[in-house]
Amino acid sequence: MRRIATGIIAGASAIALLAGCGGNGDNADGKVTLDYYSLAWQKDSIEANKRLVAQFNKSHPNVKVNYVQGSWDTVHDQLLTSFEGGEAPDIIHDDASDLTDFAYGGYLADMKKLIPDELKKDIPKSTWDSVTMDGGVYAVPFLQEPRVMIANKKLLKSSGVRIPTPQKPWTWDEFEDIAKKLTKDKNGDGRTDQYGVAYGMKEPVNQSVSLSLSTGGEMFTKDETDDGVKNRVQYGPDESAVAQTINRQVNKDRTAPKSSLSMGGSDTLPGFFAGRYAMVPLNFAYRQQVVQQAPDNFDWEVLPMPAGKGGLSQGVAPQTLSIAEDTDHKKAAMDFVAYMSQPDHMAELAKGDWLLPTSEEALKDPAIATDKDGWSLGADIAKSLKPSPALGVRGYAEWSDKLATPAYQRFYNGDTDVEGLRKSLVEDGQRVLDRYQR
Repeated sequence: MRRIATGIIAGASAIALLAGCGGNGDNADGKVTLDYYSLAWQKDSIEANKRLVAQFNKSHPNVKVNYVQGSWDTVHDQLLTSFEGGEAPDIIHDDASDLTDFAYGGYLADMKKLIPDELKKDIPKSTWDSVTMDGGVYAVPFLQEPRVMIANKKLLKSSGVRIPTPQKPWTWDEFEDIAKKLTKDKNGDGRTDQYGVAYGMKEPVNQSVSLSLSTGGEMFTKDETDDGVKNRVQYGPDESAVAQTINRQVNKDRTAPKSSLSMGGSDTLPGFFAGRYAMVPLNFAYRQQVVQQAPDNFDWEVLPMPAGKGGLSQGVAPQTLSIAEDTDHKKAAMDFVAYMSQPDHMAELAKGDWLLPTSEEALKDPAIATDKDGWSLGADIAKSLKPSPALGVRGYAEWSDKLATPAYQRFYNGDTDVEGLRKSLVEDGQRVLDRYQR
């Protein structure tokens, strides 16, 4: 998923650095020079990336990779400008949700014939599907981030509820009942002091769309037409089941506070630490903030999200490494991408960002396959991850920003019903998608 970096200064620095990229040439001594545009932003992750670049350069004397620091805040505009200006970096760190327009626009190399067989086999086919468009493979997916439930262990234990595991998760119905048990008026004043769950829904679309896979939802389909394959959006009972659960918990059961709907993930943590919320659904990397910010002796655990007829399935948009179509050194660029994607290196990068590697071998790394801080639970969940339904859907960004975001916000606040939500997502939304598919 996209990470939020350091803002205007980081973005300006990245634009300046990108202006110097795209040389695609050789040094006077015949050494190939490549620019690697990295979006690593955490200290440990930046250090790991720079360390691996240095190791690669040392072990490949005929190639020099320059590390170029980018920013998640402005990555799409930076890259689009560099592509159109012929100054694109040779190797590009991004995420799968940002690749669609670049791939269809001819800016990214089809890596299908470049990727080593060993690397192909080490990453599941379903993960490769997230970077495959029209039969071409436009990136190596190397990091991924599921959504998990972070829970107050003391509150769950005292309530006597069953603790779920990836092998035996809660159903969505069971989760609703458990949230009721964990919601309490402790002092008898008629007001809720402890909620079963708090949803940070400042950005509601991706999590609502991705979690719909767990209930068998398929929000975007591909139809064969005389004009080629077209994306269609649908919103029936399977697609809306998770959203309706959240709506009930907020507006009917009152097991989730309406006040949290305007919060981002980080904003829910103070209330979680104070015992106001027993559980908070968050992306996997938020475990780092919990480790760093939780009060002393605060006992917490990581749980899988509830499952429906789709099991633990949920959609993810992996972080990716791509090669610019304009580079003169695709083979050398692929050698570097393959080096960064070796299982031990991928595990190192994942650990630095508190994310999961896509490599099946990397998931077995001792740094990942540990019970500490929920790492091994994440590795178990990884087996059920699928490409986000949004991937490869042209026009998704506009559909999400202009229609789906306000529609979901109205629905979760109780200001519209599920039919009103469906009308916005499907009837209005299809018109947006159709503009991109003419």
